[in-house]
Amino acid sequence: VQLQASGGGLVQAGDSLRLSCATSGRRLSVFATGWFRQAPGKEREFLARFIWSGGSTTYADSVQGRFTVSGDNNENAVYLQMNNLKPEDTAVYFCASATYNTIRPQGYAYWGQGTLVTVSS
Repeated sequence: VQLQASGGGLVQAGDSLRLSCATSGRRLSVFATGWFRQAPGKEREFLARFIWSGGSTTYADSVQGRFTVSGDNNENAVYLQMNNLKPEDTAVYFCASATYNTIRPQGYAYWGQGTLVTVSS
């Protein structure tokens, strides 16, 4: 399973940004594709996930209501719409896929390269 995240950039506080995660490979073995972020000096943090079978989603409390995760079975892609961005959202954002039901980063076996999101105040 290969993943590639894109869509990061420099935005101002209050702006929106949409990240994309293109997936390929043995996708039938994947249970969910999630989004994580890691700020300098901090641990990798779970944000949201899309469960491929059924399309349900899960969010971290920190982004519930501001971020929306979605998936496209035809495109084999997962998206993260981020609204009302804040300076504390500045981080490298990663997409990753897990073969079982988990939100722990350690449970995600497949990772894409990160995409940097910088939110200026």
